[in-house]
Order: sequence, then C-alpha cells, then structure tokens
Amino acid sequence: METTRQKKVSRLLQKELSIVFQKEAPQFCGNVMISITTVRVSPDLVNANIFLSVFPSADPIKIIDLITKNKGFFRKKLGDRIKNQLRLVPELSYYLDDSASFAEKIDRLLKK
Repeated sequence: METTRQKKVSRLLQKELSIVFQKEAPQFCGNVMISITTVRVSPDLVNANIFLSVFPSADPIKIIDLITKNKGFFRKKLGDRIKNQLRLVPELSYYLDDSASFAEKIDRLLKK
C-alpha cells in the first residue's frame, strides 16, 4: 500500500519526467512519442520504476534500451527540475508498459 508521500512523489516525477522526455528524448530516440504511464516509488523514496509507452515504434524495446543507456542524463535533467522539492533524486529504472498493445490485441481477438 502506497503512502500519501509516495503518491505525491510519484505524481511529481511523472509530471516532471514527461516534460524532460518531451524536450530531450528526440535527440536520442528520434521522432517517437514517449509517454509515462505509471511511476512507482519505493517506500524510502530512493528507487523509482518508470513505465513508458512508446508510439509509433516497430521496436519499443530498442527505445527503452536507449533510454536506459542514457538514464544518467535523464536523471540529471530531472534533478535540475525537482531540486527544490526533493532532497534526493531517485534512482530511475525504465520498463516498457505494454498494456495498450495488450488491449489492442484483445480487441482484435474479440472482433473475430
């Protein structure tokens, strides 16, 4: 069960990281839209799991690998934005959120 503080930090990270990805991701990933679907923060606020949705991309795993490879850059940019709200910038781990593709697959199966 998430505490109120975890929920607040999750919302803050989601909002600020989305701005960072909007501005900085095109130089790494090209013309793909990256949206942050969920952020889960550990109880001690040291680790954060970021779930990303990538559109349009034939190989979203490649995009996630690129982001993971440059996670220090994104963490630095995030730290510049939230330095007045949080004492420590959480360690970020990126994961692919495939719920949209899963829903699309189920929709196709139901239409058959």
